[in-house]
Amino acid sequence: MTNRANIVCLGAGRMGRGIAVAFAYAGHKVTMIDIKARSAEEFAKLEADALSEIAKTFASLSKLGLLTEADVDPLVARVSVVPASQSGAALSRAGMVFEGVPEVVELKREVLGAASKQVGPDTIIASTTSTILVDDLSGAIVNPRRFLNVHWLNPAYLIPLVEVSPGRATDPAIVEDVKTLLEGIGKVPVVCAATPGFIVPRIQALAMNEAARMVEEGVASPEEIDKAIRYGFGFRYAVLGLLEFIDWGGGDILYYASRYLEGALGSDRYRAPDVISRNMHEGRIGLRTGAGFLDYSGMDVDAYRVKRLQAMVDLLRHFDLARPPVLDRN
Repeated sequence: MTNRANIVCLGAGRMGRGIAVAFAYAGHKVTMIDIKARSAEEFAKLEADALSEIAKTFASLSKLGLLTEADVDPLVARVSVVPASQSGAALSRAGMVFEGVPEVVELKREVLGAASKQVGPDTIIASTTSTILVDDLSGAIVNPRRFLNVHWLNPAYLIPLVEVSPGRATDPAIVEDVKTLLEGIGKVPVVCAATPGFIVPRIQALAMNEAARMVEEGVASPEEIDKAIRYGFGFRYAVLGLLEFIDWGGGDILYYASRYLEGALGSDRYRAPDVISRNMHEGRIGLRTGAGFLDYSGMDVDAYRVKRLQAMVDLLRHFDLARPPVLDRN
């Protein structure tokens, strides 16, 4: 696959448009294929709507300083929309294909299977599904070694993270090719096993449900809970990963806190997994012992702490919350 591979999106909806913006911004030509049978008039309206939304997205990015107004039209010109009847030509030139149709297994299998018969033998095919496992779709693909799930977070053109989930038949070399392609357009790919919820949706579902539960229980107002998340929970995890944060404070603290919350709130949803107690009993506490979930041996821990704290100070400045000290001067 070339550095500027042609990208094809199966579906011209929100996900396809977001992916088109991300790749067009990075220099790729993108073709969105409308998978529905429409009249010429209906297709013309869809095409105009899709390209208008993409143009508005680029225009908004110009107002945010990521590009100039003069850049908008050349970037939009890299994106085209074609009807299903013209899919063959676009797919035959594709370096990578992203499927973004509604979350219906049968529909995805039908669309992916048909596309896999029209692409070249080395074309990589990915589903962007957030709910359906790769192995539930791969049976419909011709040559499933080049098929995997690639889950983007909305808005796809802004959020750096992309979750890459290979299946049992996926060639490991394909995973590396996809990571290289994504890194080439400024994304941060992470590889995860084919498991329900991938990484981010699985964690955020727990967090969102717990926030809603606290509103239901009268713990705090929605406004106060969101303020706590924005300036406490989210603030820290913009700098430290979840597992890194466990190591930062110490896995033993999480162990005892989890036991307390499980008992006090009467719910096993706070029960710590076995790995927490196992790490603690093996002395893998985190920074204090040189190892936890991550390995800190040979690291200049003081320099590492300063770097992370500097990032937090930068965030304070971003939120206009950094203040000089109050000094009593005679």
